[in-house]
Formats: sequence, C-alpha cells, structure tokens
Amino acid sequence: MKKLSFVLLSSFILSLNMSIFAQTGGNSTYEFLNLSNSARIASMGGNFLAIRDHDIALAVANPSLISSEMHNNLGLSFVDYFDDVSYGFVTYGRDFGRIGTYAASLQFIDYGRFKWADETGQVLGEFNANELAFTLGWGRSLDSNFSIGANFKMIYSALESYNSFGVAVDVAGSYHNPETRFTASLIARNIGYQIVSYYGSNHEPLPFEIQLGLSKRLQHMPFRYSIVFTNLQKWDLTYSEPGAGTNGNGFGESSNEQSDVADFADKVMRHVVLGGEFFIGNNLSLRLGYNYQRRQELKVDTRVSTVGFSWGFGIRVSKFHFSYARSTYHLVGSPNYITITTNLGDFYKKK
Repeated sequence: MKKLSFVLLSSFILSLNMSIFAQTGGNSTYEFLNLSNSARIASMGGNFLAIRDHDIALAVANPSLISSEMHNNLGLSFVDYFDDVSYGFVTYGRDFGRIGTYAASLQFIDYGRFKWADETGQVLGEFNANELAFTLGWGRSLDSNFSIGANFKMIYSALESYNSFGVAVDVAGSYHNPETRFTASLIARNIGYQIVSYYGSNHEPLPFEIQLGLSKRLQHMPFRYSIVFTNLQKWDLTYSEPGAGTNGNGFGESSNEQSDVADFADKVMRHVVLGGEFFIGNNLSLRLGYNYQRRQELKVDTRVSTVGFSWGFGIRVSKFHFSYARSTYHLVGSPNYITITTNLGDFYKKK
C-alpha cells in the first residue's frame, strides 16, 4: 500500500519536473534545486544572473557574487507555484574580513497534501510531501576584477514515508569590470551525491549543470542586458513528446522535421536565456526575460500566447527593496514571485 502511494506521488513530482525542466527532467533527483530563488532572476528568464550589484538574493544561484557589501543583509522570497505547491527562501549574509563573506540560505518546497489510497482505490487517509535544502555559501574577491565562490548544500526530501538525504556543491568564478560595467560568471552547479536513497540502494544522480552568464549596463542608457548560457555540458536539449504526431499533440514539442540550419539554430537557442533591466531613477526598475527552451517545450501549438516570457519590477521603499515577477510556463497558469531584501544594519542607531 505504501509502495503504491509512493509511486503515485513520484509520478506527480516527476511530471512537475518534466514540465519545468524537461530538457533534463526525469534523469536526476532533487530537481527543486533548480527553482528560481529570486523574483529578479525569475523576471529575467528564470535561471541565474551575472550581475554584481551586491543583491543578496542573487547569491544562492551564483556564489561568486557574494561580497562584503552583503554583510548583515537579509533576503526573503516566496513563490505561489502551481496548484497547492509553494516554495521559498531565506538568505542571510555575514562578512568575516580576510576569510571572506558567507551567505546562509534555507530553501523549502511544499507539494501539498495527497490522498492515500490502496490498490483498489479506497482512500485511507492523506500524507504530505516536501523537500528542504540548507546552503552555506562563501565568496571572496581575488582583486578588483575577479572573485570566486562556492556553495555547500545539505538536501533532505520527504515523500510520504520515504526519505532521502544528499549533499552537493556549486563552484563559481566571476569577472567584473566596473569601468565598462561588464560582468561574466561561470558556474558548475549541483556536484554531489545522494547519500540516502528513497528505496533500497538505488542512488539517483543530482541535476548537475554548467552555466555561463554575461551582463552589461549600457553607458548612455539606463538599461542592462543579461545573457545566460545553460546546460553547457550537453549539446542537444531537444525533447520529443512521446506519441506526438507531425502536428504535435497540443502540449510539448512536435516531431516536425527542420532544415539543417534551422535545426542548428534551434539547438543553440535552447541554451540561451535573455533578460533586460530598465532603470527608472534610483528606486525603480522594470525587467523582462525570454526563455526559448521553456517556450519550445511548454507552448500549445494552437495558442502559443506568452509562454517562455517573464516580466517583473523592483522598487526600493525606505530600507526595503521589493521585487515582483510573473513567469509564464504554460496556459494553465503563471507563478507569482515575491522577494524582499534589506540590510539589518540600517535599523541600528549609529552612535
């Protein structure tokens, strides 16, 4: 009976991961580690950002951005995901001088409640499913241009009565030129191992990925663009929906044949996430993002709509910085992202 409930739950979570991470979904566990931890990231494509402006909300996804300016900074994020699923982050930064700056984060995802039924379909109760990850990040500047960073993650997953525990690390390096306002970051994410498997000795791989991010704020225009290259460890990210005909099945990708040039361009673009940030004064910014891979996999051919696009804004009010984003995954809905950051030191009375 418990095995059946676990199979049903695993099928649900697998389908959720396949919808959002279809390029690698189904091949690894702990896919919740790839969820956007910041409304700013979500609004600009939903991956990670190579922007060095001391935003602690970016530190979890890119530890090489952790800097001494994040000392005493606190970041809170909450996402109203699909159906009853929700997740969030809490991040706090602390500088320790020569040894570098640390950022501690707690990530959670709650999949909601499920009905517990036996093989005959008789409902016998309910159960919960959730996952947690504690991340300790470290960052340090090597000189005025280069910085490095790393994350150490402890991961716990509880799906009904089945539990799993794993560890992972991220390693990253960034180059930042303050004169040209250009930043580049290279990161290897989720290098780790599932120490305790859900069942037996079936240890599943983690969602390892190599990413490259670029950003530049223009000199004579209040605008910054961002380009992120994802899954550099794998060339072909195309996915064919099982059973799809020549016209597609209304969900996912179809099996239409393309010319060699179009096929090459399609494979290249599946690695590219584009984002832009337009600044209105010092306290307001408008953001827009486009994820080609997400659009190709989750669009409905008869009604493409804005799948793959995301937007949001950031506004500073007194000692707080609020960010909001809305990202279109599919016609069934668009998650809402909310992030609040502040420096706790600003609340202390200076003597």
